[in-house]
Order: sequence, then structure tokens, then C-alpha cells
Amino acid sequence: MTGINRRQLGMGLGAAALGSALGGRLDAAQVGAQAGGAAAPQAGLAFPEGFLWGCATAAYQIEGAVREDGRGQTNWDVFSHTPGKTSDGGTGDVACDSYHRYAEDIALLKALGVKAYRFSIAWSRIFPDGRGKPNQKGLDYYNRLIDGLLAAGIEPHVTLFHWDLPTGLAGGWQSRDTSYAFADYAGYMAGKITDRVKHLMTVNELRCFTDLSYMTGGKAPGLKLPMGEVNQVRHHGVLAHGLGVQAIRASAKPGTQVGLADNATIFVPVIETQEHIAATMKAMREENAMFLTAIMEGRYLDSYLAAQGKDAPKVKDGDMKAIGSALDFVSLNVYTPNYVRAADNAAGYEILPHLPQSPRMASPWLYVGPEALYWSVRTVNDLWKPKALYISENGCSADDPVAADGKVYDADRIMYLRNYLTHLQRAARENYPIKGYFLWSLMDNFEWEDGYTKLFGIHHVDFKTGKRTPKLSADWYRELVRTNRLV
Repeated sequence: MTGINRRQLGMGLGAAALGSALGGRLDAAQVGAQAGGAAAPQAGLAFPEGFLWGCATAAYQIEGAVREDGRGQTNWDVFSHTPGKTSDGGTGDVACDSYHRYAEDIALLKALGVKAYRFSIAWSRIFPDGRGKPNQKGLDYYNRLIDGLLAAGIEPHVTLFHWDLPTGLAGGWQSRDTSYAFADYAGYMAGKITDRVKHLMTVNELRCFTDLSYMTGGKAPGLKLPMGEVNQVRHHGVLAHGLGVQAIRASAKPGTQVGLADNATIFVPVIETQEHIAATMKAMREENAMFLTAIMEGRYLDSYLAAQGKDAPKVKDGDMKAIGSALDFVSLNVYTPNYVRAADNAAGYEILPHLPQSPRMASPWLYVGPEALYWSVRTVNDLWKPKALYISENGCSADDPVAADGKVYDADRIMYLRNYLTHLQRAARENYPIKGYFLWSLMDNFEWEDGYTKLFGIHHVDFKTGKRTPKLSADWYRELVRTNRLV
């Protein structure tokens, strides 16, 4: 077969190109059959039966109602009200007003046909000061949301912490005590909702609420600490996750699945050859040493500790055992890749810089690299063999002007999603344990320090009236979900 094997038939080559490579002997239908799929021309574009399609949001970005029903103040309330910290002074005070309009959001999900919704719980709605007496009105809100989702046939996937830290916790993530407070909160919530919620994520994006909040200062609370203190904040973050896993397991109903949603730094080989793939695996493990590697291996790499020297985190007995608590799944937030080549240096790899002309979306940091979805799944699987993997976030910002007819024709977002999902489909086709995908985001919302200047939603939100309108990308995603294949 001119050097093309059966595995290659299922990868990388379109029907026409493959037919040409084989001397024109196969038509598209035969290609599908040879690749082990159905004979239909579109068979190679399908996802596995039962693949879980969903959308994702986060509490502070959509809920609003920051002073209602006993909700306590958070770091993001303070940060967003500090002049100069967010674009145009945007805050989450109202955002999408989902606290009052959650039924409309459930209707959006149902219209898309998705079977899952990833949302976060605002810690300060449950414990206004981060600990102490629980607030029943806050719990009632999430019970209404969960029950409404289930009534609509939509599975709730719940994140317990998505950056909105109660200010009542003195010292924030600089304090080890915050890790224990999180565990108490996680255990309490597990006892209250796992009769209906079967997938819990402890924390979202460790790097963001540690490094970007306490080292570079772009996110709440906006500090720039010395490296020794940053490493301790990192340690308190992963410790909170580990203690949270233990607390959930102690309180949850049988059948509860526990994981986390992490924005691990993703690496892609510049060329898919053995040496560059090996370099990519090294980079994935080493560059995530303080977060996902520590969680999956229950230890800090010697190379990380040596590099930090006197600034290495202070670790107490039992910490790493908790941090390495077994998980039922790993969820990954994937947006942009870093390209790696094999190098003759101590690390064995070199991370190539993004170039000024590298393609990117509206957010300056959002470089386009569709291969990131495939390689995120492959590297995490090959390094650590999790039981299951999900993409808990993937999507893009766009300028999204509203046309004269009131519609947003975001073909650029469709381009981004189609290309990225092509690479996720490759991971599924190669039998990596990828179980589902959550598009970020269900609707335009408060985009942290970017305020309302960067839009990620597949539904347009008029922030004056709260009206939600499907964009062209929502129509595209609905068809993808309906057919369970790339469209």
C-alpha cells in the first residue's frame, strides 16, 4: 500500500488526498471502510457514540446579584471596583444576571441540544465569609439551578472554585488556612448536591488564581510577590485541591466522580517525529511541575525543587499524599499551544516563541493552534493515564459586531472551533479516553480583567437589557451536537 498503513488511513489525510496517494484506487466511501469506520463518506468526521457535548460558564462571570440573598464579598468584587484594574471599569455586579435569569440559560442549553452544563458555585453564596454558618438562600439557588437542568435532561458538571475567593478568608491564598477552609466548603457541598450532581471539579485553573494573581498581578487580588511567596501560594492551591478531593470523597453519595479543571500549559511538537514528541512529553511534565504534575504524581519533581532553591515551597507531612489523591477524571481548559523542538541542552527541549505574525483571535494571548486539543489529551494520557479526560473549556474571543438584522455572524469563531475540534476528533479516533467537550462559553459575559471588551459566547448578550440571542456559532454548534460529527 505504498507505505501507508491502516492506522494512517484513520489520520491526517482527507479522502481525496488519500485516494491520490493510493493511486486513485479508493473512493471516499472505501476510505471510511478501510479506516475501520462506516462506509459513509462523512464517517471519518464522527465522534464516539455517547460523546458528551456541553457548554461552560463561571459564577462571577454570569450571575450578578452580588449583594443579594446573603452572598459575601469576594476578591473579584474588590478588584473589579478598584480603578484601573479592569477594562472600562467593568464589574460582575450584574453581568448576565443569571442569578435571576437562569431559567433562560437552561432554555438556551436545551435549544442547543447539549446534554451537559459546566458551571461554578460561588463559595461566598454558601459561606459568605468563606467558613462558618452556611447560607441557605445561596444553597437554594444552586438547588433550583441543578433541578432545572435535570428536568431539561442536562447533566450538571460543577466546579467548586472558579477564582471568586471570599474576602473573609484573611490572607487569601497566601494563607495555608484557606486550603482547609476550601476543604470544609467542598465537603459540605458534596453532602448537599451529589444526590443529583455526579461530576465535581475542585478548582479551576490553578495557574490563574496563583501565578496571575500573586506573581504577575493581572488578576485578583493583583499582587506581585517574591518568588518564595508565589511558590507557597501555588502549594496552597494544589493542597486545597487535594484536601478538597478527600473531603468530597468523605461526604459524597456513591457514584460521584471527582476531578479538577486545569489550564495546564500545553505543548505541541513542531514536527511529529519521535525526537520532537519525546521533547514535548518532557516539556509537558517539567513545565507543569508545580500544578498538574504534582497532582498526578503526588510529588514535586526534583528538577523543580532544585530550580526554586531557597524559594521552594514549604511542605508539611501528609501534604503530597493529599495533593496526589486519586482522581476519577482530569478536565483540561485548552486554548493555545506552545510549540516544542528537541534540543541539545540540559532540559532536552526548547519552547519556541510565538511570533508577531502568529495567528491569534481577539484576545492578544489567544494564539491559534488547533493541534493543542489533540496534544493536550495525548500528553496527559501518555504521561499519567487518567481514567477519563474531558475538555472543560475551549473557545475563543471575537469582535462580534451585531449585524443590521440583529444577528452576530461570527464565522471566525466557527473557523476556530471547527479546526480545534478536528484535532479532538483525532484524539477520539485514536482511542484516547476523551469523554466530552465543554465549549467556552454559553454566552458573552464578564471576562475578568478584560471586562466586557472581549466576547467568548456563542450567544450574544445585550448587557443593558440582558437579552440573549444565538450567534451563527450557536447554530453551528447545535448541528454538531445533533449529528455528533464535524459539520
